[in-house]
Amino acid sequence: MRTAIGILCALTFLVSYSRGARVVSGQTVCQGSPEQPCYKIAYFRDVSSRVAFWEAQHACEMDGGSLLSIENTAEQKHIEHLLQELSISTSSGASSGSSITDGDFWIGLTRVEDETAQEPGSFASCPNLYRWTDGSVSQFRNWYADEPSCGGEACVVMYHQPTALAGPGGLYLYQWNDDRCNMKHNFICKYEPESYLVKVQSDTPGGPDVDLSSEEQEERRTSAVDQDENPQLIMPGPSSMLLIYVIIPTIPLLLLILVASGTCCFQMLSKSKPRTKTSVNQSTLWISKTPKIDSGMEV
Repeated sequence: MRTAIGILCALTFLVSYSRGARVVSGQTVCQGSPEQPCYKIAYFRDVSSRVAFWEAQHACEMDGGSLLSIENTAEQKHIEHLLQELSISTSSGASSGSSITDGDFWIGLTRVEDETAQEPGSFASCPNLYRWTDGSVSQFRNWYADEPSCGGEACVVMYHQPTALAGPGGLYLYQWNDDRCNMKHNFICKYEPESYLVKVQSDTPGGPDVDLSSEEQEERRTSAVDQDENPQLIMPGPSSMLLIYVIIPTIPLLLLILVASGTCCFQMLSKSKPRTKTSVNQSTLWISKTPKIDSGMEV
């Protein structure tokens, strides 16, 4: 189940490129210097394909990242810009001419019950119980006017409802709202900065050589981007389709036919065996040993 979800999410990631390029499908966006993190935006036009909070978190972790954590106002604005670019590129690339539909995005903020906190149901302490799933200690928050509402809503989304009417806090765009964790939404993944990954690899025994010239490092980054710009979706060939849809489903039927054939053969063999006949001498001997009844015996 989780593997299927991971594949589905990998095929539907929507991201953007730097330097004014529009948001495209299937890639990681790494803008600015290697000190900046990278992002992936998973947007599903089909509402039935959207996922729950923990499924989104698992998909990001399987891809080497984590659900989005936002450190400050600048990063919040950057994510808003990516979503705007996503809307523009989808609108210009879609045959219908429509931009992305309403759909909130999971971020990596969730409520953690604290034994030292006040009694359950105390809304004064509720906002202080939220923690980032990637371990970030950032206290930056961008709640909508009347959020968080707490109660049974323990996971956080970033609003993205451009067609909704404005509420008490304005339009439902980019502010945060707590929601039930089993609700189905889009999501955003975040990845460590390239410099951090290089340091981790260099500290690992047998890791790659990091003593590269600036030209070689730039060449590696460029080749990685070039590979990302041409995503390939591998589809099973005719032989694989035959194996999946024809041969495998017929295995139980073949086994049933084999068992039935074996049973019929066994019955035919058992009927064809000659029966043992009693010899004449044995029959005479048996008759001779039968006691005779005296006809003159009194009754």
